[in-house]
Amino acid sequence: MPLEIPEVVIDRLPIYRGLLSRIMDQGRTVISSHELGIELDVTPAQIRKDLSYFGRFGKQGKGYIVQDLLDELENILGLDRRWTAVVIGIGRLGRAVASYPGFEEEGFDIVACYDTSPDVIGTEINGIIVQSIDDLPNDLKTKSINIGIVTVSSEYAQKVTDLLINGGVTAILNYTPSRVQVPREVELRNINPVLFLQSMTYHLKKLFDEN
Repeated sequence: MPLEIPEVVIDRLPIYRGLLSRIMDQGRTVISSHELGIELDVTPAQIRKDLSYFGRFGKQGKGYIVQDLLDELENILGLDRRWTAVVIGIGRLGRAVASYPGFEEEGFDIVACYDTSPDVIGTEINGIIVQSIDDLPNDLKTKSINIGIVTVSSEYAQKVTDLLINGGVTAILNYTPSRVQVPREVELRNINPVLFLQSMTYHLKKLFDEN
C-alpha cells in the first residue's frame, strides 16, 4: 500500500519551495534544516520529517544543496511542467484572477475564460477572448484542460463545477463562498478571503481587548 502523506505536509511543500527560490536569488548554495526552520518558524525536525516522505535529501552536518532540493520539490509538486487552466465567471474577481501575471510565471497557463453575460462575452483579457459558457463543454472535449477556476456567483458554483467534472477536469479551484460537491478523484481547493479575514479579526479582537 502506498505511503499516505498527510495533506498538511503537502501544503507546506510550496512554502519550502518558495523560500528556496528566494534563497537561490540571494546567491546562497547550501542551507541547513535549522536555517530553514528559522526562516519559516518551523522546527528543523518537522522539515526533515516532511521531506522524508519523499526520499533522502541533504547530508547530516552539511545541509541541503539549494538547487538540488529546489529541483526535487518542483518535481514532487509537478512544477517542472506547465499546466492549463480555465476561468469561469468574469466579474471583478474573475477578471483579476485571469489577468494575474503570477500564474504564468509559476507554470500555470490561463487558456480560456467563460461567462454568461453578453456584455462580457467577446471582451479581451490578456489576449484571451471571453467565450460563452455554452462553449465550455465542447472545449473540454477538444482541449487539454487541467484546472478549472470557478469565480461565478455562489448559486451557480455547483452547476459550473459539474460542467467541469463532466468534461474531465480533475482539479478545481473554487473562489465562491459555496461548498461544492465533487467526486473523491477530483482535487478541490476552496478559497474564501472573507473567511481568512474573519479568522484574523479573532486575533485582532484579542489584541484590542488586551490594550
